[in-house]
Amino acid sequence: MLDFQKTTLSNGLRVIVERDQNTSLVAINTLYNVGSKNEDPDKTGFAHLFEHLMFGGSHNAPNYDHIIQNASGESNAFTNTDFTNYYCILPIENIETGLWLEADRMANLIIDSRVLEIQKKVVIEEFKEVCINKPYGDSWHHISEMAYPHHPYGWPTIGKELGHIQNANVRDVSRFHKTYYHPANAILTISGPIDPEEVFALCDKWFGQIKSRSQSSFQFPEIQNDLHQVNKFVNSNVPVPQFMAAFHMVGREHPDYHACDLLSDILANGKSSRLYQSLVRDEEMASYIDCYLSGTAHTGLIVIEGRPASHSSIGKNKERLYEILNELSSVPPEPRELQKVKNKAITGLALNELNVINKAISLAYFEWLGNVELINEEMRNYGSVQPEDICRVADAFLNKETEMGLSYIPS
Repeated sequence: MLDFQKTTLSNGLRVIVERDQNTSLVAINTLYNVGSKNEDPDKTGFAHLFEHLMFGGSHNAPNYDHIIQNASGESNAFTNTDFTNYYCILPIENIETGLWLEADRMANLIIDSRVLEIQKKVVIEEFKEVCINKPYGDSWHHISEMAYPHHPYGWPTIGKELGHIQNANVRDVSRFHKTYYHPANAILTISGPIDPEEVFALCDKWFGQIKSRSQSSFQFPEIQNDLHQVNKFVNSNVPVPQFMAAFHMVGREHPDYHACDLLSDILANGKSSRLYQSLVRDEEMASYIDCYLSGTAHTGLIVIEGRPASHSSIGKNKERLYEILNELSSVPPEPRELQKVKNKAITGLALNELNVINKAISLAYFEWLGNVELINEEMRNYGSVQPEDICRVADAFLNKETEMGLSYIPS
């Protein structure tokens, strides 16, 4: 169980501090409440572009990475559909260096044509490498469009198309930063061998004078579940066929999220999972199988993907897949099978609490969900899932009639 303290600065910045006396390092994490769902449908990829721009330098720290490295630290960031997260880890003696850097790029980020062109080239190459030149790389472009046709989840984080980043200009990017990168739209979390009250004072010192701006009142549209099967076939230069089957499920805050997560583990977490045992090991119908959740705040997805063995086909794999799903929808798993995946999940949570950066990221995430106290409820939430819950959510969500299917056919 994590013990932490929280305060809110006068400019609206939420600050959460967790003391960990078992390390000499401090982790500083800044979460901004902006992801790809906040983008203009005609100007996508901006949230991910900013993940790169934020390392391009600020007025008082023109070389972010150089300063972090000189302070014996390291840093990174990630963007998803719902938010953007930045973090660094340094020796405790250099905590103010980290706070100064984060505050300066929040308030004084350099956004000029030179920096923008450099980072656009980086993102464009990433788009080409990950989505265009990689086999199956555009799968989430197809799945997102099928699953969310009238919602801003309808494109992947990297952007809807390459041209949106190629055409990004300083004016549009500056407007995006002004709208979303300010204290009232951010959560700052810090974990390490620190006194919370002292750290609150340091945060006020470096962040307290940054002005906030009015929050966006945009309301995201309801996700429409059309409740009918959709299949898309893509002829592509891929080495072997691959299929993806996506199903709408609950959002991250829903009480059934944990049952859905354990359901995906029962299906495809490890070599003892049901899909691996049946499709890969025993029947040798598939060479690869996986099941995972999108984990989005609003209506999420359960995704099953696989590649048929050379002597099999997508059709035969999916036919067998639905036999397995229908069985799980009608017959609850044995308590031992459920307990095994519970143990894995709970162990993962416990190990997560041994690392200061993981704790800082998790604290920000649960605060962003709406209640940081929920971080200490996760083990109980997973532990309380019953076999009947697995059966119920499987029956509710894993239906052929509502599948969004994507099949790659080698051209």
